Amino acid sequence: MRTSEINRKTNETDITLFIDCDGKGQSEISSGVGFLDHMLTLFAKHSGFDIKLRCKGDTFVDDHHSVEDIGIALGLALKEALGNKAGIRRYGDALIPMDEALIQTAIDLSGRSYLSCGLELPTEKVGSFDCELAEEFFAAFARSAELTLHIRQLAGRNSHHIIEGAFKSVARALRAAAEPDPRFAEALPSTKGVL
Repeated sequence: MRTSEINRKTNETDITLFIDCDGKGQSEISSGVGFLDHMLTLFAKHSGFDIKLRCKGDTFVDDHHSVEDIGIALGLALKEALGNKAGIRRYGDALIPMDEALIQTAIDLSGRSYLSCGLELPTEKVGSFDCELAEEFFAAFARSAELTLHIRQLAGRNSHHIIEGAFKSVARALRAAAEPDPRFAEALPSTKGVL
């Protein structure tokens, strides 16, 4: 079973997160940040991962700590669930339209942390959510999962659509990258012998 449970507690957040990489896209999300709940619910659906998340954070300050720390916890859980990564496809990409927005993502489960995020958000907020926190989430996720993540906005005028397209695109690319490859069932997808 490719599953993991992370319990992460700091002075700013208290997070419990469970992931099943071979799930059916089901989720129970309670992040304390409404817009992030929406994004993580659709992330679970489109990745095919089952995710259960509970976060108690200092949202009376702002949402930054909760969003970043959830990204860290999700990345740690993914890294643990995939283990040494033998038998996975390793690479994934997706091109996702969300109404007028068009987002392209490429992922390499490389063991190397890197984010290139090319989102151009026309507003500072979606509801009460600070739009800059979308990139903070992806940065924390890529860093702790030790993956290479490129996100490109090819079109878009609505911040909600752009961010939603990004989460869906990352989810679909991750689904492809983490998928077992029956042709190379136990093989590590690297000539180095380690990822």
